[in-house]
Amino acid sequence: MSHLAVQAGRWIPLDDPAMTAGGMGDDPSIDPFRERQSHRHVLDMRLLGGRFRFASNSEALLRLVEGAYAETPAHRLSTAPDFHIQLDLLPPRDTPYAHEPPLVRTHSGAGVLCGVIDDRNYLVLSPREGRALIAVSEDMLEHAYHVRYELIEFAVFILAARRMGLVPLHGACVGRHGRGVLLLGKSGVGKSTLALHCLLHGLDFIAEDGVFVEPETLLATGVANYLHLRPDVLRRLDGEARSWIASSPTIRRRSGVEKFEVDIRHGPGRLASAPQQLAGAVLVSAEPARDGDPLLERLSEEEAIACLVADQPYAAGQPGWRPFVQHLTRIGVHRLRRGPSPESSVQAVLRLIG
Repeated sequence: MSHLAVQAGRWIPLDDPAMTAGGMGDDPSIDPFRERQSHRHVLDMRLLGGRFRFASNSEALLRLVEGAYAETPAHRLSTAPDFHIQLDLLPPRDTPYAHEPPLVRTHSGAGVLCGVIDDRNYLVLSPREGRALIAVSEDMLEHAYHVRYELIEFAVFILAARRMGLVPLHGACVGRHGRGVLLLGKSGVGKSTLALHCLLHGLDFIAEDGVFVEPETLLATGVANYLHLRPDVLRRLDGEARSWIASSPTIRRRSGVEKFEVDIRHGPGRLASAPQQLAGAVLVSAEPARDGDPLLERLSEEEAIACLVADQPYAAGQPGWRPFVQHLTRIGVHRLRRGPSPESSVQAVLRLIG
């Protein structure tokens, strides 16, 4: 069957007569770099304002892509470049990893960025061209979370941020009526829990783990797919919300912390249909508010800049950081202390949105 159908979010099988089993592409003396291998499985997605095409020799790898990005809102920004990510499934390693694979080691040079787990599991990125190659061995499919999170999602985030000039932030973002608030802060202070309660209270959800901002316009986008929550979050929940989260699968972070991985595409709440105009940012604090003290405290420009640099060391080294910080401190960076209830913190966020 010869067929080509390009539709967002749909699989596109492509036939390559030159790459049939036993054909020229299998002869290493003719094709030592495997440049003629077929990538007949194709998936088109609109992510972070860009147009991404994923092509692979493996349906299993594209299912991981689909699991990460299907049904996420197709945000549009001022630019919409094309990106191409090739995913190659390689033969299994001689000795599969009994537990989790090693950390990704990074390197750069000659305009490319590299992330290497081992000789059969790695990625190579060319941000200037908007292209990436991801190689995965068959046995690594047993570690699907690491493949998705540390190779596929990593490639998408880096390509989009670098080529589109977005500021990449480790944090969450929620909004209402087109206006959003950044939720930043150290790991473990409650950003994800606050994002959850904002979602349950009807705010539009943009992202929980990574937010990308146009530095001049302060339009914020992200991938609204998963929410990662510690098990103790269940103590403050009941009813449908508790059942929804408790039935979610768990993942183990590299730190050893186990979390629920909650698919917010199939649950209560609304996903932001478009990028949100930032109305402010909060640095979530684990410090409880004293009696009579406001939960929200606006930081001075000097303190805000120092806190943002400390909280976002990677983003602080990117080209768009200076205008981003200038615009963000102008609209307001606040410290949000822990209130007597999750609802009180949500109300504080709503006051910033206006």
